[in-house]
Amino acid sequence: MILNGVKIELDPSGALFVPDASILIFSDLHLEKGSAIAARGLPVPPYDTAKTLDMIKRAATKHRPAQIISLGDSFQDRDAGDRLDGPDVATIQSLTKSYDWVWITGNHDPNPPDWLGGRIVDELAVEGLVLRHEPLEGQARGEIAGHLHPKASIRSRGRRIGRRCFASDGLRLVMPAFGAYTGGLNVRDRAFEKFFPGPFFAHMLGDRNIHTITSAKLC
Repeated sequence: MILNGVKIELDPSGALFVPDASILIFSDLHLEKGSAIAARGLPVPPYDTAKTLDMIKRAATKHRPAQIISLGDSFQDRDAGDRLDGPDVATIQSLTKSYDWVWITGNHDPNPPDWLGGRIVDELAVEGLVLRHEPLEGQARGEIAGHLHPKASIRSRGRRIGRRCFASDGLRLVMPAFGAYTGGLNVRDRAFEKFFPGPFFAHMLGDRNIHTITSAKLC
């Protein structure tokens, strides 16, 4: 698809690829969310970080980018880096050494752990696009943001089907959460109205393909 005049590719994994700049983008990894939930006494398997990192490696192998950008809330909280186990630390450090890796700060991780490698920035402008964690209210041409964890629902054959999605009106785009334990917010929620006051599209993630649905057909 074209976003503000720039060609982008939406991956069914929830990643976004900018082919002309060889940039692969992920949003809202929320690494170590499992350990944060387990610390509150809930029986959650602490394997989300390993699964999320494996999905990142698969997407990177598929697209072979020169640069990888993590679009904020890469870590569940300020202490998430300290809870990473040894193999996950090694995987992250291998990724940050193998690619020009950029961490964009988010509300969950205003100070990502710099010892894992990569550069840390608040936002980044590249190829006619502006990458930041939280979308700005009003018009923001070329903006790619995360934060809202968009999810879309449709009715088909009497059933309601919900999937994570990219939300876009062709001028700006909000990415789905990529983390293994992350949830979603329905794009029909009022929280999206200030970013998409008019018609937009939900690019729903399928098992192998992206399914594009106009906002008028969502429920």
